[in-house]
Amino acid sequence: MAAWQIIAKIHNDFSDKFGIPRQSGLVPELQSLIVFEEPYRNREALRGIEEYSHLWLLWQFSEVQREGWSPTVRPPRLGGNRRMGVFATRSPFRPNPIGLSSVKLLGVEETAQGLALRVAGADLMDGTPIVDIKPYLAYTDAHPEAVGGFADAFVDYRLSVTCDEDLLKKIPTEKRESLLAVLEQDPRPSYQHDPKRVYALDFGGFTVHFRVEDTTLIVLEIQ
Repeated sequence: MAAWQIIAKIHNDFSDKFGIPRQSGLVPELQSLIVFEEPYRNREALRGIEEYSHLWLLWQFSEVQREGWSPTVRPPRLGGNRRMGVFATRSPFRPNPIGLSSVKLLGVEETAQGLALRVAGADLMDGTPIVDIKPYLAYTDAHPEAVGGFADAFVDYRLSVTCDEDLLKKIPTEKRESLLAVLEQDPRPSYQHDPKRVYALDFGGFTVHFRVEDTTLIVLEIQ
């Protein structure tokens, strides 16, 4: 039984894990609402938070169910074939299913669901439980000289996206930029390279069907 308390849940356009950015901050266009649970729905608990530009989110891998743990995992970015130590990765399959994400704070809002924080750049699925929120401090938390291991090889990786204008018009205007940015990140598992395979991404109540040829993602249908 987890010893922590769920203080909030995040709400956004990702109803499924497929397509969620692999790390926070990769798609700054994405906005989410962090809605507090009782008894944490208290404005006093947020006093001073708007003085910060960014926050750390500690959250629960609620969709990951596994008994026990393994000292090594297969990072998807390495094709799912090469093993790395679990503590040298951000795999969800950990001794304690806790994630850490940095997000940009856009503001504090009163919503129909209660007191909420609007943030940008999250890498979480809709409904993910938040167990803590802490200020991001640039003078201690940012390390420009840091080395990112195998992840550094993928920093600049992007796909070009081709989408017919009439298809894109099916998506609400305010969500189009976010969707295209998500697709640029290549939602596919890294070990899948079949140019004929069609994938389906659920985003904001729509299903986007696409395939990938070399470094170009082609949107086939939006339903």
